[in-house]
Amino acid sequence: MAKVLVSAALPGDALAHLESLHEVEIGDAPTGLGREGILARIGNKQALVSLLSDRIDEAVLDAAKGLRVIANYAVGVDNIDLEACRRRGIVVTNTPGVLTDATADLAMALLLSTARRIVEADRLARSGEWKGWAPTEMLGMRVGSATIGIVGFGRIGRAMARRAAGFGMRVLYTQRRRARPEDEQAVGATYVSLDELIRTSDIVSLHCPLTDETRGLLSRERLFAMKKGAILVNTARGACVDEKALIEAVASGHLAGAGLDVFEKEPFIPAELRALDRVVLAPHIGSADEPTRAEMARMCVNAVVAVLEGREPEHRVA
Repeated sequence: MAKVLVSAALPGDALAHLESLHEVEIGDAPTGLGREGILARIGNKQALVSLLSDRIDEAVLDAAKGLRVIANYAVGVDNIDLEACRRRGIVVTNTPGVLTDATADLAMALLLSTARRIVEADRLARSGEWKGWAPTEMLGMRVGSATIGIVGFGRIGRAMARRAAGFGMRVLYTQRRRARPEDEQAVGATYVSLDELIRTSDIVSLHCPLTDETRGLLSRERLFAMKKGAILVNTARGACVDEKALIEAVASGHLAGAGLDVFEKEPFIPAELRALDRVVLAPHIGSADEPTRAEMARMCVNAVVAVLEGREPEHRVA
């Protein structure tokens, strides 16, 4: 029986199965143990189920003398030093595919909420200050005739493209390599350079992983190169966007708004960003439907059990 550390309680019954096989310690806080909490408890553990908010660096790995596997409860693994894990022979897995539709649904919800000013309208309706229907009140973007530019045409990016195509939107996309013709044809997507996408899209939606290449991808220069009145949607990673420049671009009226599920220094959200009426904010809930989160837990548990039994896990990234 191995010792397993789980950063936080997870939805579904997967952890109960893990507890029937191994000795499991679960963090008390719903937001996870974090780096310091894991560092304090990892010493005698053979497996770790980490959250995307848990930073797993050299110091944590040095303390984890017997660690064999890290199952990250997320698709992105930018919170883990993968090269350091490889050097130590520690297996790392993630949870791809399962959260594709949930995240794309949330991205579309942010798009519609921002374009049609739903959150602003809700506040007005609740305020008791609404004076009645007016021809010039709460005017927003017509979504059906808009051009959407999708940055990152992986599983989630393609799912977002399908939703956009269903609304009659023109779909552009960019990534390092052009997608297969059949993936383009399925949604009528056109491959363009990042700079062309930025210049020509009414809505830019980010679906790229956070890497050295994508960190700060939407710089101040690129944000102000977007069309005046355009909208940014980000369900990828907050650090892909220069947050200070985004605040400036929306506050100045250059951008009509933004729909954000991720932030540069989560859970911190700058007061200047929170004060912008034309920005819709969500607390990193892209994968937050019950079946998705429960399946993510099952995938992590299956990965841990496989490695501890000497088998190759699914969805290995290191």
